[in-house]
Amino acid sequence: MYSWASSCLDMDDEYEKFVIRMHPPRVSVDNTSSKKHTLVKVDSANMQGSLLEVVQILTDLNLTITKAYISSDGEWFIDVFHVVDQDGNKLWDDKVVDCIQKSLAWRSYTFRSWRRSVDVQAVAEHTSVELIGRDRPGLLSEIFAVLSDLKCNVVASEAWTHNSRMASVVYITDEATRLPIDDPDRLSKIKLLLQYVLNGARDKNGAKTAISMGVTHTERRLHQMLYADRDYDINDSSEQETTTERSRPVVTIENCMEKWYSVVYVRCKDRPKLFFDTVCTLTDMQYVVFHATVNAEGQEANQEYYIRHIDGFPVCSEAERERIIHCLEAAIERRSSEGLRLELCCEDRVGLLAAVTRIFRENGLSLTQAEVTTHGSQAMNVFYVTDAMGNPVNRKTIEAIRKEIGQTILRVKDDAYSKSQPQETKRFSLGC
Repeated sequence: MYSWASSCLDMDDEYEKFVIRMHPPRVSVDNTSSKKHTLVKVDSANMQGSLLEVVQILTDLNLTITKAYISSDGEWFIDVFHVVDQDGNKLWDDKVVDCIQKSLAWRSYTFRSWRRSVDVQAVAEHTSVELIGRDRPGLLSEIFAVLSDLKCNVVASEAWTHNSRMASVVYITDEATRLPIDDPDRLSKIKLLLQYVLNGARDKNGAKTAISMGVTHTERRLHQMLYADRDYDINDSSEQETTTERSRPVVTIENCMEKWYSVVYVRCKDRPKLFFDTVCTLTDMQYVVFHATVNAEGQEANQEYYIRHIDGFPVCSEAERERIIHCLEAAIERRSSEGLRLELCCEDRVGLLAAVTRIFRENGLSLTQAEVTTHGSQAMNVFYVTDAMGNPVNRKTIEAIRKEIGQTILRVKDDAYSKSQPQETKRFSLGC
């Protein structure tokens, strides 16, 4: 039956669709105003979530946002972003510039595509598996082993760990047909066995497994999963000790009552995708960003947001203020890469992930973060590893792993790791 609620929703959608068609986004890419950066300016009708969608698109195009100025009071927003490519250079490639303009103006062609998160990977033809539970050494290895035994091919995956919790989104197909898995009985078996793995001996109630055929933005979904799991509110002594060893983000909130805003200040070490992580968290917590400035040209990033809750009110209580602070701290720390970065580049094959992560586990390594992608026939995987106690990995262990996996396909990136190592353990790198 066509309900009154769905009718109102359709009316809202039709109105917003009309506004967008009347006032499509204007996107300009300027390479002359700045010597160091390319300026991307977006003017458009304002809607809840517009800022996140723009930042998400720029981030998915592997662009680094070094500065940003946001103004979205009223019915219109104007965003100006100073961006560079992954190598820190301006964007001179006409194909890249054209891609930016088309991507940011996409909602002028289809309203639904703007409402839906954009993902750089086409996952609509895969089955999506979401996993969350208590982290432990060898957990991802066990997950990939189960999927391999169940004749599932892992096309892509990403996993984060924070505050002793692990969240992962895995995209799978049938091993033989390479098509999505849609058989209900088979999906139930996959879900049940993965639930057993997640439960282990210590997480009887907290582990969750979900399977769907929908399209999702992987990184935003990981934020949502850990937020729903309340990873920001978990007090684990071992995690606290690890966190205090690195510089914590500084988040403060003040009320600007004459303008009826709350002002959020964030200061922390800069890293890729930091802007996306903070905007994503504020948006999913139902806060609207009216004005913002971001500066991340040096080693440190400074962000300032003028926000109100979606109901129109600024932050009204100390408990609400503390919750925002803790959630933003968690969002920043989830993607902070702890451990040694290992890059695996080789011909993809069935069971590759299960085999590689088994070798990690057998050599006493613990995965803190993983990003698995497949480009054509090539597997391009990134792992961050520590030892089982969360400490830096011994170089002899890495050499043993390289020998077992294959010295020509494993590359070691030790930017962060080398800082905690003796002088003789300098950076080394292996091509693939």
